[in-house]
Amino acid sequence: MNLFQIKSQVSGPGMLYDRSLLWAIIGLMIFGVLMVTSASMAMSENRPFFYTQRELIQLGMALSVMLIALYVPTARWKQASMPLLILTIIMLIAVLFVGSSIKGASRWIPLGIFNFQPAELSKLALFCYLASYLARKFEEVQSSFWGFFKPMTVMLVLSLLLLKQPDLGTVIVLFSVTLGVLFIAGARLWQFIAILGSGVFSVVLLILFEPYRLVRFTTFLDPWKDPTGSGYQLTSSLMAIGNGGFWGQGLGNSVRKLGYLPEAHTDFIFSIIAEELGYVGVIAILALLFFLTFKALSIGYRSLNSGSLFSGYLACQIGIWFGFQTFVNIGVTSGMLPTKGLTLPFISYGGSSLIIMSLAVALLLRIDFEFRQERIQARVKK
Repeated sequence: MNLFQIKSQVSGPGMLYDRSLLWAIIGLMIFGVLMVTSASMAMSENRPFFYTQRELIQLGMALSVMLIALYVPTARWKQASMPLLILTIIMLIAVLFVGSSIKGASRWIPLGIFNFQPAELSKLALFCYLASYLARKFEEVQSSFWGFFKPMTVMLVLSLLLLKQPDLGTVIVLFSVTLGVLFIAGARLWQFIAILGSGVFSVVLLILFEPYRLVRFTTFLDPWKDPTGSGYQLTSSLMAIGNGGFWGQGLGNSVRKLGYLPEAHTDFIFSIIAEELGYVGVIAILALLFFLTFKALSIGYRSLNSGSLFSGYLACQIGIWFGFQTFVNIGVTSGMLPTKGLTLPFISYGGSSLIIMSLAVALLLRIDFEFRQERIQARVKK
């Protein structure tokens, strides 16, 4: 292959970015706007498109952040991992004092257009830090308990701050992704099992010693025991899913969103998808989300094999994050898991989640771009 042919490939469409990943994200974003519109129209008779307008503004912000992030080399993210982590810790402390409280939880910092949730930033900040740490200390992680324990300590600090809000759902995401990437990095099996056991034990204690969490757990075991009280939200969600059948009731034709299902446009939007689009719609959206997770993990695996450890570990964490959060959200709405406040990626209403996850996708696209660029440069040298 001569130099002219290589240059034509570099400038050719689709050579330096993953078009399938980009189109998958665009598809999820468009679908998210449609479903937020459908699920929220009945919430305000005077302003039926109130949440749609806010979602479009937040989507514009998310796309702007993506565009900027695409021009930032991953090496810069590695250098900024510690400052980003420190900034996140400061914001998690600040939100306890100046944050707005909604339903007893102090998780949001008012920014005018939307309320920013530092808990969402904590995910990406921790994952960047862990990727940087593992790129430098992966041998120590494999050979000593201290190398394994140090990143768990950082995760523990973030968890304590998040539990003060309180936000157990985000803590579970951080814990699960941290364990997953340490396992990928080659941590010893006994260390992995010990930390996993400790984590499960801690979650059990947090449930037992917090009345509202205990109520959620017992309700999850038998929501029909009190269908008009503690089990109301879950039973409404299950009825919405059951009403959908195979083909669904049609877009916009959900009954449960008409004041019967709380949080229909946020945490429980999957129930509205199932009711309006049925089994077919559910399978289609799950396929897109699975593809997103698979793409992230494949990009990470490829980067690790090529020696780009920071990029590889970061991409793998993003993949585990998207997959696990999707699993938890659907598990909650379908009654397989106790209620947790986690959004359905790119679909649920929520500016913080949308912006941070869009930033994570931009990092995936950048990692993939740099890998393709390195391969082309290697061909030029040959």
